[in-house]
Amino acid sequence: MLCPVIPRFVCLVAFVCGAGGAMAVCPAPPDHSSQISALLGEIQSAETEHEARLIGNELWTYWADAPDAEAQAILDRGMTRRSAYDFLGALADFDLLIAYCPNYAEGYNQRAFVNYLRRDFARALVDLERALALSPRHVAAMSGRALSLYGLGRLEEARIALESALAYNPWLTERYLLAPGGPLDMEDVEL
Repeated sequence: MLCPVIPRFVCLVAFVCGAGGAMAVCPAPPDHSSQISALLGEIQSAETEHEARLIGNELWTYWADAPDAEAQAILDRGMTRRSAYDFLGALADFDLLIAYCPNYAEGYNQRAFVNYLRRDFARALVDLERALALSPRHVAAMSGRALSLYGLGRLEEARIALESALAYNPWLTERYLLAPGGPLDMEDVEL
């Protein structure tokens, strides 16, 4: 269902309720916990950043595996819109995805990313908290949370959040924020 010309709320109601008025039900998100655990173990023992990046790409195949074909189509469309800098269109898609699949972490993570790009760090943080409640080892959401906290000037919390993400993936590019002289270096963070 495409909703480019009708208001987002009307589109959400039409999608969630369907043509017959019955509430559409999103299936449970796929359980990829064992694959994610294995990949997180591999990424922690990676010897190079390139190797870690390849493993990280594999993680995305699981995080971005939506509960059904309809949810996948909405997720993919929203990500395409985000990549094309159509942030309002992407937000509409991620709102739709979250309304349909409220227990799917990636909908929240992607909406948070769009809000982060729009520099709305507070809204991003709300969605990242929900994504992490649903998927506690979602390293991208963890690093996004750290970056959002940083954007809000909550440096000590950002440092702690980034350290948590780095415990799962020590190769994150955001690790440089903690480097000596970096904005989250303990020497520079005011407590």
